[in-house]
Amino acid sequence: MATILFISLFGFLILGVPIAVALGLASVIAVWWGGQIPLLILAQREFTSIDSFPLMAIPFFILAGSLMESGGISRRLINFANSLTGHIKGGLGVVAVVTSMFFGAISGSSAATVAALGTILIPAMIKRGYHRNFAGGVQAVSGELGVIIPPSIPMILYAVSTETSVGDMFIAGVIPGLLIGFSLLLAVYFIAKRRGYASEERVSWPGRWQAFKEASLALIMPVIILGGIYGGIFTPTEAAGVAVAYAFVIGMFVYREITWKSLLPILGQSVITTSIVMFIIANAGLFGWILSRESVPQMVGDFFATISTNPFVFLLLVNLLLFIVGMFFETGASIIILAPLLTPVAMQFGIDPVHFGLVMIVNLAMGMCTPPVGVNLFISCQIAKISLEEITKGVLPFLFVLIVDLLLVSYIPQISLWLPHLFK
Repeated sequence: MATILFISLFGFLILGVPIAVALGLASVIAVWWGGQIPLLILAQREFTSIDSFPLMAIPFFILAGSLMESGGISRRLINFANSLTGHIKGGLGVVAVVTSMFFGAISGSSAATVAALGTILIPAMIKRGYHRNFAGGVQAVSGELGVIIPPSIPMILYAVSTETSVGDMFIAGVIPGLLIGFSLLLAVYFIAKRRGYASEERVSWPGRWQAFKEASLALIMPVIILGGIYGGIFTPTEAAGVAVAYAFVIGMFVYREITWKSLLPILGQSVITTSIVMFIIANAGLFGWILSRESVPQMVGDFFATISTNPFVFLLLVNLLLFIVGMFFETGASIIILAPLLTPVAMQFGIDPVHFGLVMIVNLAMGMCTPPVGVNLFISCQIAKISLEEITKGVLPFLFVLIVDLLLVSYIPQISLWLPHLFK
């Protein structure tokens, strides 16, 4: 059955069938071909895949991100970041990275980060004389911070798929997110200095204070989420509900940039996005159930054991696999399919599941800004009005930095585990 499953999946992908649909159709064909499982079980397994309390956090975080984006949060965060770092060489590129770090701590989505900030920053960089491929590339790469800095939807998916604590995953992502953010800042600075990009005027301290006050309500949101979780006030799922309520009150009654008329389109877009994610989760869960039933995880473990019993070699092989997968598959589907397969093997090698989760997420996040299907690239291409080939040239220097960061996260577990152990 497993052979038919993989043959069907790759056949549908070659035909250009969307990944979520391909996963579902391949599962149906495999079960029908095997003839041992009633087809009714498929619907039950799909329902079971999404019948999870932690998964309720996903629609809430999606809605919270939409409310914060429409409520003027992105503009205020950009102004605050510009007041702090705009005067540095390549100022607007630096602002793009810093703002993505702030916004990533709110939205939980890479694509949302690129769309919300790129529409403002990419045209501004082009107007100031930055090359289009640099402007689009730095925003596309910075957007991946949206799924590494908590809250993060891929972290929730990994935690649910491997029965790992969502709270531990969230807190473990803080230091890797900061590491990647600051390394991208250095890369932007040196590239901008070499190319002679302009910097912005230095903002006075009263101006910085004013920008901080305007953005302070947005900056408090991550503190509420993580502080509430680790303070024992609410669970990660309940934190997502709190984030929605907070975003609604701030956008509607404080900033007053969300109106009752605009609320319906915000809700509608959030429902569509949630439906897409849940459809992927349901089909990927079904696909993963068939793999488990056919003992594929055990076969994967035996395969890695025949190659080497060294955890360093295992991590190297997994990183190569994930890098290739990330170039062709959607991040959420990749995590749901591969995490249940690879995490038990990683634990056999003595690797902490939280650490391994960060390795997976950091690696697959790079797939969002690598061709041929990097969603961040396509969003930035549309905004910068350049081709995929052009923006790829702008992304390459940053990819080298991201690979170095990935190796550090992979081989220095304390980067991911120090904070979770500190809070226990």
